[in-house]
Amino acid sequence: MIRHIRGTIADITQGQIVVDVAGVGYLVHTAATAEHFMLEQEVKLYTYMAVQERAQDLYGFNTRDELELFTILLTIPKVGPKSAMQIMQKADTELLRSSVLSNDPAHLTKMSGIGKKTAEKIVLGLKDKFEDFAGAYTDTSGEERQQPSYTADAIDALIALGYPQSDARKAIQQLPETVTNANQAVKEALQELGKE
Repeated sequence: MIRHIRGTIADITQGQIVVDVAGVGYLVHTAATAEHFMLEQEVKLYTYMAVQERAQDLYGFNTRDELELFTILLTIPKVGPKSAMQIMQKADTELLRSSVLSNDPAHLTKMSGIGKKTAEKIVLGLKDKFEDFAGAYTDTSGEERQQPSYTADAIDALIALGYPQSDARKAIQQLPETVTNANQAVKEALQELGKE
């Protein structure tokens, strides 16, 4: 089983890259869009190798959390590697975490464009398996802490103001623990986003 791969990017297409490792090109399916990569860029990806009767496919992720989420998605009935990757292309790790923990498939549908039935299946299928994985996230100090209750509302507000989902989520997650509600979170996040 190939568990990680390190090399330089030799080719980029939507949803796939070719990683050159000592002259051998490995085709790797990725959740990241083509814009996240550059030719000749050195990368290290955590990988999952799916062996099927007619294919052996390699799926690559930037972090261990993403790889773990992918393998958890595979435990949902009728979700294979390609479906799990499509889910991850539409919804990032934190969105899936918050939707599953809050038992709210509607939030997942609204934020990511995932269909209602798929969102319900994800939330129902991952509730038990996801609690340990999804209960905390790492803040800027490197310590894990519980995701505040205001997180989803604050991110929604920033997206409504025109910020990309990834930027909004990152800004909210970097707020200090002294922030206690969505209004305060949005106000402080806007100050930080204005500095960039």
